[in-house]
Amino acid sequence: MKILVTGANGQLGSELRFFSSFQTQHQWVFTDLKELDLSDLQSLESNISKIAPCLIINCAAYTSVDKAESENELANILNFKAVDLISKWSSNNRKKLIHISTDYVFDGNSEIPLKEGAVTSPINFYGLTKLDGEKICLKNDLNSIIIRTSWVYSSFGNNFVKTMRNLMEKRDSLSVVNDQLGSPTYAADLAEAILTIVNYKKWTAGLYHYSNEGDISWFDFANDIKHFSNSKTQIIGISTEEYPTSAKRPKYSLLDKTKIKETYNIKVPNYKYSLKKCIKILENEA
Repeated sequence: MKILVTGANGQLGSELRFFSSFQTQHQWVFTDLKELDLSDLQSLESNISKIAPCLIINCAAYTSVDKAESENELANILNFKAVDLISKWSSNNRKKLIHISTDYVFDGNSEIPLKEGAVTSPINFYGLTKLDGEKICLKNDLNSIIIRTSWVYSSFGNNFVKTMRNLMEKRDSLSVVNDQLGSPTYAADLAEAILTIVNYKKWTAGLYHYSNEGDISWFDFANDIKHFSNSKTQIIGISTEEYPTSAKRPKYSLLDKTKIKETYNIKVPNYKYSLKKCIKILENEA
């Protein structure tokens, strides 16, 4: 099967590229901005047709949450308009599509883990564009799969884990928000889950949630990074109000993973297990 991965230089795309070397039964095509510009809406469908994939894994997105508040047009093009065209292409050509979305489609007011059917109500522009992308994807292509994920990190790219480790080398103390709750996602684990879906005996379309197991705050996450990195830096918990950002963040976005686990027989690791693995990779690369 010929598989097109967009956003190949991002965290998830990079992990999929790594795992693709063990998936030689498939033909892989990895593209990023230079190879397939998703903002070139006039040429996007024809450019996909030239590649002629059997499956598209759309990892590409505008992910700068704060910048999206001012860069509305670009965020909307990448997260909504491009998804509209990609999902039309997959439907019209009867090909498969896996589209990656986010926990930021929720407002953060829940007190229980969020199932796929929970009410969506984004509180920032990034979340709004991602929700619009979900809706148009499901409308255009009833056979598509959408995976919402949260707090993604990896040994590739820029992310919270790498930022915290860098800061811990330079500072005696760090202030981290302690009232936003969710669960981290190791991009390597998500990549493996996607490959399980790709190779599974039955394709079951629809919305799915995936993150690692655990219910923590960013403060808790930072302390675990500190522990596994053997850092002495003091981590100080602060409220969201004490750390103002351009875009609001949901206070609670823990995802219920029951559906993806039961449908595709996927085992989801605890976040501490995966975090330790990622930090060991980073240490070996240093």
